[in-house]
Amino acid sequence: MGKRPLVRRRGRGGMQFRVSATGKIAPAKYPSFELSENHDGEIIDLVHERGRDVPLAKVRFNDGSISFIPAVIGAKVGSQIQFGLKSKIADGNVISIQNIPDGTTVCNVEKQFGDGGSFMKSAGTDATVFSHEDKGVTIKLPSGKFTTLNPKNRAMIGTLAGGGVGDRPLMRAGVAWRRFRSKGQKYPIVRGVAQGAYNHPHGGGRHQHVGQSSTVSRNAPPGAKVGSIAARKTGRARIKERKK
Repeated sequence: MGKRPLVRRRGRGGMQFRVSATGKIAPAKYPSFELSENHDGEIIDLVHERGRDVPLAKVRFNDGSISFIPAVIGAKVGSQIQFGLKSKIADGNVISIQNIPDGTTVCNVEKQFGDGGSFMKSAGTDATVFSHEDKGVTIKLPSGKFTTLNPKNRAMIGTLAGGGVGDRPLMRAGVAWRRFRSKGQKYPIVRGVAQGAYNHPHGGGRHQHVGQSSTVSRNAPPGAKVGSIAARKTGRARIKERKK
């Protein structure tokens, strides 16, 4: 009986793999205002949360409520924010995408109306309002793909702050370990062929090689579900040269 692979132990969701709640401030999402409501807010502080690269803007609205919203480039303490359908097209304002013109740069876009923002929440990211159609509003994502959303979904004008945070080298393994741990990500990643046979199905042997097909079935048991899972195609794509 061997040892369970690390990916299998992580999938169970043990406490040693979860993100620590220490340093967490609050969920970064829009307040639960009605669609017809219009509110004005003021940024009273800019805070940094553990495991989050983009700074959070602590916003106090005119009704006295306080929310933490990802800050856009140019946000500062004392800046005013408009929230509602009548908001101006200016950086930091939140408005439904049905009222945002084509070609406008947006961030923190809702996937479902009322979820508080799901798309483009990482540091330095933004999307573009592509077109307005009868079936919805089409958004061009940073990956180049397009998605059509409910016109009622809200978005923030501008680009999120903190861009380029990943450009600086981490230099030491300890710094990298703390960074990944704050996000609940796996680090370091050890190859299966570098492990022992009792640790991983690809491990063991006199030389580091898989020793079997690295493609496994979608319905493979948890102990063997490693490698290329249900891969339709593997290897490098080879282009055949045309014969002249």
